[in-house]
Amino acid sequence: MSENHSSSSINKPLTVGIVIAVGVAAFIAGLYVSDNDSDKVTKAELNSAISRIESKIDRLQVSDNQPKVVKISIDDDPIRGNPDAPITIIEFSDYQCPFCAKFYVQTLPLIIEEYIEPGKVNLVYRDFPIQSSHPNAMPAAVAAECANDQGRYWEYHDILFERQQVWNNLEIGAAVVAFKQFATDIGLDQTEFDSCLDNGKYLEEVRNDLNDGREYGVDGTPGFFVGNEQIGFVKLSGAQPFESFKKVIDSQLNQ
Repeated sequence: MSENHSSSSINKPLTVGIVIAVGVAAFIAGLYVSDNDSDKVTKAELNSAISRIESKIDRLQVSDNQPKVVKISIDDDPIRGNPDAPITIIEFSDYQCPFCAKFYVQTLPLIIEEYIEPGKVNLVYRDFPIQSSHPNAMPAAVAAECANDQGRYWEYHDILFERQQVWNNLEIGAAVVAFKQFATDIGLDQTEFDSCLDNGKYLEEVRNDLNDGREYGVDGTPGFFVGNEQIGFVKLSGAQPFESFKKVIDSQLNQ
């Protein structure tokens, strides 16, 4: 089961349709089964018909459970891996989200090893800070963009997740101090970084990512879109295990 921060509702039209279809099939069977009248449909024929209906229902269920293919923009966000890789993973994420950190620790290293390092896949990180529950997520996202000004986005991205427990529960002001210390730790130009962060230089960039994510149907973090502009993107929600990504990526690479 995947894990994420989200709010969702349950839609049951397919289930209702299945119940109706099976009920109709059973009703027809009751009306037409006859041992004596050769003009009626035989029990064997009805059983065969019902079996075909149930098989079709099963196929519909499988189809309904498949990830949906959508069109989505990569925007101009940082790319991890080969920019010309045939498949892209677009991640909408929140630096303060524990499930996003879980994906970073448990799943991303396997994706990097099997797909990103060989040049088959690249990763684009787009910001989706959920401020109602993660007040430090917005300044963390801005800090990462400031690190990108100095060509160190992914290094800073990694340190934010690796040290999430250090800054997660701090007041916003104290968290900003921690973010500046992280910049020192990786050797960024401190004056440039501090000015960028203090001035909120990339607030609009982060908000644009957030708005795009909402438009694409992201309602929790982490949220992923896997594919390319030609074949579209398959949506995966939550801290999915590596096997879920592997299934989608291998299918797309074989198209």
